[in-house]
Amino acid sequence: MGDSMINPAIEYDYLIKFLALGDSGVGKTTFLYQYTDGQFNPKFISTVGIDFREKRVVYKPKTPLNAKPYRIHLQLWDTAGQERFRSLTTAFFRDAMGFVLMFDLTSEQSFLNVRNWLAQLKVNAYCDDPDVILVGNKADREDARVVSPTRAQELADKYSLPYIETSAFTAQNVKETIELLLEKVMTRMEETIDKSIFPVRQPPANPPDANKKDQVSFGLNYTPIDQLPTNYPLLIILYDPSNVNI
Repeated sequence: MGDSMINPAIEYDYLIKFLALGDSGVGKTTFLYQYTDGQFNPKFISTVGIDFREKRVVYKPKTPLNAKPYRIHLQLWDTAGQERFRSLTTAFFRDAMGFVLMFDLTSEQSFLNVRNWLAQLKVNAYCDDPDVILVGNKADREDARVVSPTRAQELADKYSLPYIETSAFTAQNVKETIELLLEKVMTRMEETIDKSIFPVRQPPANPPDANKKDQVSFGLNYTPIDQLPTNYPLLIILYDPSNVNI
């Protein structure tokens, strides 16, 4: 896999969306910044709501040997870890094709909360078994480590997840994490008969009656970003359901 500069005039074969999730302060933003820009950003600003970064890469399938490489446009979504943004961030889970689930190796609570994030994924992701990489970040702070490699690996094994320890500060395993996730997602796509879709949840047995006001639901409709004009503004709307009159 090789990198390429983002140029809107250059076509690409696939638009792939990854989403980083985990408690606030575990290093999601600096991890993604290190991956896209190749440097550590020491200025910590807690993500408000959701943000994203982009990168172009070239992916070459392992089989067959003569397989042509694919030009990939990666969108890397960065979510807020605070509870008050949870309803907003989980709304974006369904659009992501792969997930970087991160905890802080120096924070016991962020490790314990991994199970909560996995539960959120099971409910809100595009399918019941999405591609997830469990990441223990801040591996450079070995003197402050509270989560041992053994404990982290045991948790990963329990949920059948790959586990990688990274450092957004030194770039340890940052690129390797995204490459592994991309390989898993592309393999899933290649194994799907119709490559234009991903496995989706089955519709409910008793769908709501659209004519009944007490069953009105809220959702998100979107146009793929590659189909938008280059100057199209990105707008995120926050709303308070208690103020909606139905």
